[in-house]
Amino acid sequence: MDEYVKFIKRIGVIGIANILISLSGLIFIPIITKSFSTADYGVWSQVNTFVSLVPNIVNLGLPYTMVRFLAAEKDKNIIKQSFYSMMALVLASTVIMIIVLMIFADQIATALFDGSMQIMYIVVVMAFFACLDLMLLSYFRTFQQITYYSIFLVLQTYIGVVVSIVLTWMHQPIDVVVLGRLTGFVLVFIAMAILIVKELGFTTKLKGLKEELKFAIPTVPNNVSSWVVDSSDRIVIGVFLGSAAVGIYSPGYALGNLILMFLTPFAVLLPAVLPEYYEKGDMEKVDTFLTYSLKYYLLITIPAIVGLSLLSKPLLYILTTTIIADSGYLVTPIVALGAMFMGIYGIVNNIIILEKKTALLSHIWITVAVLNIGLNVFSVPYLGIYGAGLATLFCYFFAFAVTLIYSKRYARLPFDFKSTFKILIASIIMGVFVVVANPYGIFNMVIVIAVAVVIYFVVLFLLKGIDKKEIALIKSMI
Repeated sequence: MDEYVKFIKRIGVIGIANILISLSGLIFIPIITKSFSTADYGVWSQVNTFVSLVPNIVNLGLPYTMVRFLAAEKDKNIIKQSFYSMMALVLASTVIMIIVLMIFADQIATALFDGSMQIMYIVVVMAFFACLDLMLLSYFRTFQQITYYSIFLVLQTYIGVVVSIVLTWMHQPIDVVVLGRLTGFVLVFIAMAILIVKELGFTTKLKGLKEELKFAIPTVPNNVSSWVVDSSDRIVIGVFLGSAAVGIYSPGYALGNLILMFLTPFAVLLPAVLPEYYEKGDMEKVDTFLTYSLKYYLLITIPAIVGLSLLSKPLLYILTTTIIADSGYLVTPIVALGAMFMGIYGIVNNIIILEKKTALLSHIWITVAVLNIGLNVFSVPYLGIYGAGLATLFCYFFAFAVTLIYSKRYARLPFDFKSTFKILIASIIMGVFVVVANPYGIFNMVIVIAVAVVIYFVVLFLLKGIDKKEIALIKSMI
């Protein structure tokens, strides 16, 4: 029981961190959309989209490899040599990335940033620190220093957002506001580097990474393909419909994609927790962790999907402009449903990763990426921004379904269908209340959401959707 309590506590810490990070985006959306044109907001979205891509390629799959290979390691010398070897390789890869980006800077700036070379230069530096930050964050994740991990993750986001907000209030142009985003990456990099060197020491003695790279390299297409499915829709929309359409699409997408913030605690912790039990052959523990994780994920996400779908339009009226809300609110339920399937995939795929079948996941995601680009190119010209949302939903479901089929070969799938049905019933009853209440305005919205949450958990309790063992777990955790 103590192991599960510790696991749930860590999920809570990371969950709070990700809620804060998601709220930072919601805080900045009304400021930027009401201070700049829809096209400028589209450029801002493209900056974040591009910066999120680069580490997926440049880091060579090593952040996750660090977790898989070092989480159970106790020898400090091995940890030190492995960590600095991975950092050196990523640094070299990042320098190559900068050279390539600078060679094609004019073309990238024209395609994504309305031709602004100043934004392009800022994005290059931001991508450099994003790559290094991800490696340093992975160190804290690997050794389950969850408090440090969460604090630095939140600081990286909020420092950049606060500086960008200040620059916006100072009536600076969008290219200067983008500079504010960079500050979070730089300052957090400095803080993490100092802490890790102090804790781990330093060495110039490096080791070969043949085994690690054999595991890591097949995950690169997986990471890039995941980015393609998650982000390429905005690039396709920008090419076919322009930056203004990206600005309309992005807020509704951001609301629906909030569902994935509930996956992050499990995605961070499960890869660090499961290998120890897997290597000992304790598959019962592995199954238990996966089952609890999936149940708690659905416990939160299913009602969240119902609520976000029903409240998308009034929420967008509050957060953005009338044009964006009227034109983009239907994107939210489509993306939210897709995000739920992506979240289930993110838990189930741990079975395949424990078996070190990363090449299989790579093949799945290359297929999904090609499918996503094809669907976007075909659907966006005819269905507009909703075509992009539907393409995302279909591809997330496809990845989930194929991974589920392959996972059955290696382990028992962690589905509790009876519990899921009860969660669905409670969510529908909660949704009926939201429809009847039909809130508009911030005050009414807060009241209705609070009452809806109470209704959901009361119904779930009456349906015995949470058993006595789980209640005892929560009590012991508190």
